[in-house]
Amino acid sequence: MQDQAAAREPTAYDQRITGAAQKKLIAAGLIGNVLEWYDFSIYGYFASSIGEHFFPSHNPTTSLLAAFGVFSAGFLTRPLGAIFFGYIADRYTRERALMFSILAMAAPTFVTGLMPGYQRIGVAASIMMVMLRLIQGLSAGGEYTTSIVFLAERSVHHHRGVTASVGLFGSIAGGMLGSGVGVALGLLMPVAQVNAWGWRLPFLFGIVLALVGVLLRSAVQHTAVLPNRSGVTIRRVLMAQWFAVVRVVGFEILEAVGFYTTFIYLPTYLIEVVHMPAHAAFAINTISMGFVLIVILVAGTLSDRFGRKPVMLTAAVLGVLFAWPLFRLLHYGSFAPALLGEMGLAAIVGGYEGATPAAVAEAFPASMRGTGVGVGFNLAMTLFGGTTPFVATFLIEHTQSAMAPAVYLICAAAFSGLVAITLPERSQIPLDI
Repeated sequence: MQDQAAAREPTAYDQRITGAAQKKLIAAGLIGNVLEWYDFSIYGYFASSIGEHFFPSHNPTTSLLAAFGVFSAGFLTRPLGAIFFGYIADRYTRERALMFSILAMAAPTFVTGLMPGYQRIGVAASIMMVMLRLIQGLSAGGEYTTSIVFLAERSVHHHRGVTASVGLFGSIAGGMLGSGVGVALGLLMPVAQVNAWGWRLPFLFGIVLALVGVLLRSAVQHTAVLPNRSGVTIRRVLMAQWFAVVRVVGFEILEAVGFYTTFIYLPTYLIEVVHMPAHAAFAINTISMGFVLIVILVAGTLSDRFGRKPVMLTAAVLGVLFAWPLFRLLHYGSFAPALLGEMGLAAIVGGYEGATPAAVAEAFPASMRGTGVGVGFNLAMTLFGGTTPFVATFLIEHTQSAMAPAVYLICAAAFSGLVAITLPERSQIPLDI
């Protein structure tokens, strides 16, 4: 028996490793999320300029709504990306899916920085922008979810929460990098130049992140080979795991609305609604993102010790209680209160998000995990995440209340908290792979 065990092929379980090799795997797992959210964040931060160049209108609000609408449209293809990359991850390897997804994200980001605007090629520019966002949505549908499955499966179970949260750490780090670039452009270039052509530079810079990602993932391409699993189809996943998919969508609503409200929409909110200078809004967002990086890792660690459910419920309750007063702080119009308000929101959202990556991975069996996690998570992001900037702008416009986004966030926290109550606690159980 020992000889047979020694002779068998290594499995994913055998490759739950520690030390320098695990650090390499973690780096490979998070780099794609850095690129993905770097791109999404700079699109959100420069939405006004993009609206003017690709969706011009006599009404600036209409152009902004169009830009955010296209941002939301990119999320329509996320479920398709979840199915496609989830199939690759479940049928072949997690690593192969991760390599394909980073390439599909990198190309449209770079092209966005080069593409001529509406004044040069007319409506073709608008159409091309939509197509690029759809392609990036396809990539995003597989990138984050495959990376958290990859990280969760290669961690020991008593560190699974914090290890899986590293994927989210990469997402926030990418958003922080994008926000930092926004701050730098605001300080180094006149507003007119940023609006005219400077907004393109962050998109061109994305190719550097892509090259780093390809190198890191090439280095671990063959470190973990899963046995082929035939018959993994979206139909089979939905039939066998429909309740798990619905539950993931439910408890991910707070993460979706909270993340996109706090880190994507708020810079525009501070500029357009509160009328703060752009460089101040970007600085507040960058500091808040740096803060939430710490919160995420702490929350992931706490979820390993106390369980996913207690951490998620605590954050959800805090969201219901404090979203409104934290939004009120933003309206003081000065740097310190606005920073305190956004950091408070970041603490709530980060506290919730730190526990969810492992919770999502634990919701599905190994043979369907790539597809199940991808579909559940991306349905939530499509329906509630990518639409948040548009919904927030729409609610303010039609209710004439600048506090409408706070109410939307409170509703998301209340609903997800109720769903989180139904979660089985699996933090102390080894993950099947």
